[in-house]
Amino acid sequence: MTSDSSAGAVRPAESNPARRLVLRGALTGAAALGAGLATGAAPATAAPDSRPRPATPAAALRELAAGNARWRTFREEHPHESRTVRRELVSGQHPFAVVLGCIDSRVPPELVFDQGLGDLMTVRSAGEVLDEAVLGSIAYGVLELGIPLVLVLGHQSCGAVRAAVEADESGERLPAHIQYLADRISPAIDHTKEGEARIDATIDANIRLVRDQLGAEPDLAARVTAGELAVVGARYELTNQLVHRIA
Repeated sequence: MTSDSSAGAVRPAESNPARRLVLRGALTGAAALGAGLATGAAPATAAPDSRPRPATPAAALRELAAGNARWRTFREEHPHESRTVRRELVSGQHPFAVVLGCIDSRVPPELVFDQGLGDLMTVRSAGEVLDEAVLGSIAYGVLELGIPLVLVLGHQSCGAVRAAVEADESGERLPAHIQYLADRISPAIDHTKEGEARIDATIDANIRLVRDQLGAEPDLAARVTAGELAVVGARYELTNQLVHRIA
């Protein structure tokens, strides 16, 4: 993944350590309960995997970059779909990255990064918007499965960002729960630009906003400080299928 040197100031997300701890415990307990429903099954935890797995943030980024290079040059390997891998994954999972992406049907992370079963834990919401369910899902991957990388993946021509910008300009409220998405994206709107340039710049700013909000989460921040985790922003270009980092 290549780099983009733009910068933007964002406000860290509000955090409540006690609430995070309760949520974390609930997720762990639910996983054990679900596994116990199968006769003779062990709890689904991070199990050993015979496949090589990136164990550091840098190695995880390299693997994603290599997979994206295969994808955009039409040399996909469609890895880790064999009968053997499927059997291995019955006893647990050991993904190497959490990808928080948009719901856009043109940007499925497993395809964009040419990864297979058990490789990525993907969380998707329109415009990569954070809420408690998204935060809890990401925290579960990092804290319970030891995943070393969280990648916030925005993309060119994001409809959620466009809707937020247009609603901000018109002053009209969006229908139903879509307004919630616009409200979460609106702090990232780049008012220094106009038209399509404003939408495009806001896509990048929103990636930074979400990345920095995640990085401010106390449990994740502690792992970043210890060098065990990286929280990275990136953008997918629909025109050439390239994923590049957003600085």
